[in-house]
Amino acid sequence: MLLEKLKELYTKYQQIGALLADPDVASDVKKYIKLNKDYKELEPVAAAYSEYKDILDNITSTKDILHTEKEEDFRDMAKEELNQLIERRDNLEDSIQLLLIPKDPQDGKNAIVEIRAGTGGDEASIFAGDLYRMYLKYCETKKWKVEAVSDTPGTSGGYKEIVFNVIGVNVYGQLKYESGVHRVQRVPQTETQGRVHTSAATVAVLPEAEEFDVELKPSDIRKDTYCSSGPGGQSVNTTYSAVRLTHEPTGIVVTCQDQKSQIKNLDKAMRVLRTRIYEMEYQKYLDDISSKRKTMVSSGDRSAKIRTYNYPQGRVTDHRINFSVYNLPMVLDGDIQEFIDKLQIAENAERLKGSISE
Repeated sequence: MLLEKLKELYTKYQQIGALLADPDVASDVKKYIKLNKDYKELEPVAAAYSEYKDILDNITSTKDILHTEKEEDFRDMAKEELNQLIERRDNLEDSIQLLLIPKDPQDGKNAIVEIRAGTGGDEASIFAGDLYRMYLKYCETKKWKVEAVSDTPGTSGGYKEIVFNVIGVNVYGQLKYESGVHRVQRVPQTETQGRVHTSAATVAVLPEAEEFDVELKPSDIRKDTYCSSGPGGQSVNTTYSAVRLTHEPTGIVVTCQDQKSQIKNLDKAMRVLRTRIYEMEYQKYLDDISSKRKTMVSSGDRSAKIRTYNYPQGRVTDHRINFSVYNLPMVLDGDIQEFIDKLQIAENAERLKGSISE
């Protein structure tokens, strides 16, 4: 059964390889990009098929030797080799089960991250700024590029809202687990009596839509330009470089004023607009798979409380997997990989259960 499934995918891998070598396919950019992506995703499966088939063939031939060989020394060698082959087969089967779990088709995409201050007034804005810094530090460790899109500063520091792009390898597949409500428990800078308050900020991580994911009609988009506000030098406030796009059919509004160039701001705003429209369809996909799993760890539900940062105890707790660490300063300095790894393991376990039961 497992071998048949692998063979089916290996055949698909070979067929895609042949198509990629076809000049007619290479001339169709959209088709070529999609096929190339599918080909790369199937590479580890193809390698696993070759290895698994070799092991099974060797197990069969070793068993034949045991049935026919009379010499005791050769039989002992064959028995030892058979035990090693069976152990390799069992280990490989575990790895193959994970490889065959249906993957989120968006995992390889870049991401657009939105952080918004929630309950807690000025303290929530300051916390949103802390989260932004945390993600900047994390992206540095991954060598991902971060591009600011827009921000609304808080009155006492931090941000009421900040939107930024993250560009790199498998960005969305890592950052998607950060979507949801993040809570902080600490004594705010504005608190005079030393009482611990609870504030919150909402993080939304969206897979960046590529041009061929969403077709935007120019006639559906209203473009407005205006003078940027905030830091950036004299030219910021004197040139109409800021861009506001309104998508008439959906009512979605996107602004970008990060760059001095109107063209660059327009490019960023278009990417965000494309992603917001794409998100509507993507959310249907998330709703569908979350309805099939009881404890969906990456459902993208922005109202779900996912993590608490407790300053008095120096503790960070992820409520989806009931996992805590006591190194809060390091976490806020970008050390969040352990959370992401454990969330991935939890999600893979759910997917494995789902693929077995289906």
